[in-house]
Amino acid sequence: MGKPTGFKEYKRQVPVERPVEERICDFKEVYEPFGDEKLKRQAARCMDCGIPFCHIGCPLGNIIPEFNDLAYRGLWKKAWEVLSATNNFPEFTGRICPAPCEEACVLGINEPAVTIENIEKSVVEHAFKAGWVVPEPPETRTGKTVAVVGSGPSGLAAADQLNRAGHTVTVFERADRIGGLLRYGIPDFKLEKSVIDRRLDVLKAEGIVFRTSAAIGSDIPADELKKFDAVVLCCGATEPRDLPILGRDLEGIHFAMDFLPQQNRMNAGERPANRISAKDKHVVVIGGGDTGSDCVGTSIRQGCKSVVNFELFPQPPLYRPSHQPWPYWPMKLRTSSSHRECGYDPRHYALLTKAFGGRVGHVASVTTVGVEFTRERQTGNSNMEEVPGSKKDWPADLVLLALGFTGPERGNVLRGLGIELDARGNIKTNAQYQTNLENVFAAGDCHRGQSLVVWAISEGREAARNVDLYLMGESDLPTKGPDDLPRR
Repeated sequence: MGKPTGFKEYKRQVPVERPVEERICDFKEVYEPFGDEKLKRQAARCMDCGIPFCHIGCPLGNIIPEFNDLAYRGLWKKAWEVLSATNNFPEFTGRICPAPCEEACVLGINEPAVTIENIEKSVVEHAFKAGWVVPEPPETRTGKTVAVVGSGPSGLAAADQLNRAGHTVTVFERADRIGGLLRYGIPDFKLEKSVIDRRLDVLKAEGIVFRTSAAIGSDIPADELKKFDAVVLCCGATEPRDLPILGRDLEGIHFAMDFLPQQNRMNAGERPANRISAKDKHVVVIGGGDTGSDCVGTSIRQGCKSVVNFELFPQPPLYRPSHQPWPYWPMKLRTSSSHRECGYDPRHYALLTKAFGGRVGHVASVTTVGVEFTRERQTGNSNMEEVPGSKKDWPADLVLLALGFTGPERGNVLRGLGIELDARGNIKTNAQYQTNLENVFAAGDCHRGQSLVVWAISEGREAARNVDLYLMGESDLPTKGPDDLPRR
């Protein structure tokens, strides 16, 4: 432990956001660079506690105190080796993960937590800059072939791990570029796509084959997957939750995932047909999660006239609620950089959307009512009641539905292969990530439901180990967590 008293000497400090007036004019990442000396002081705050609960908070089981200590001492290459042992893509999680590890930080019990996410990002950026992230193709091949369907974080993680095990891996992606949610779901101001591209260059050089515009079941017959010894389904949870209320058929009401990918394509130099634009419009975003926040930030950059964001549930508390004690993930108020760009708080809580009003076939307003939630003592069930006299009409030229997802799309690959679903509409598997077909496995959002990128990577890694065991009868791929220090 490099600095035993670091947590007493240094306060938590995170990267500064670029000025609002500057960053809303582009789609570059929001945060300013963070100097090494500042970062070392932040790493010094890690207490090297006897039981590092940050391991439990991290779905990947990252070996956090070790790379914190190495970063503090400026041993960047060793820090990279420790970090990359459990995380295939820290350049992604270091930018877009909500950092459950920090909520589980022991220091966070009574002080602001260690800035684990920023340290992680800094370590991997040092590694790329120094040229340590290089292709490491397997020395031998097993002769086994694996198809990975979907190139989001779970698919890329599964492909990376299986390729390291020596299998010949082909990734099928229905879009025209690789990356899935990373490419077309997350705005560039949170994750610039050059970050994805430089990693893809490494994966391709290691021998992974990528096939784009290759939707299984339409572009490519599902029977083609039968040529492979194993298949891993990482097709995401992309079926959007709709809002079937009065006026839903009006023009100008769109799913968030029809809106956000268009801007990402424009940033890549494309000109999408039938573009959805927020310019000079009153925008209403329905849904208060990360996707809703992304819609707010994108609308501002497109030059909207105004933007409001509705959430059905009450405003979360500012601090950790008593019924969600440390080290659990707390449901508390989190304000994103997009929220701060409005000049006002665009969020409105405890609002139920009742109807869309129109003018000449196009949406012109949204009608809401306030709601209150009560809990029954005997059953614990929560009841929602409308607040009398709270009806309100909001101007709306563009409405974006960011209400989450109901699971994977049922057509194409799932129907073509005859994959069974569970009661929640996700792909049904056993504990080994194996579907009702012996050689077909599933991981990520299509398996666990809509979740975090870090969970997708974790599931991709876990599924890959089980595929390797299925193909070879044994596996050198790591299990999750620091007790089994994996090797690259």
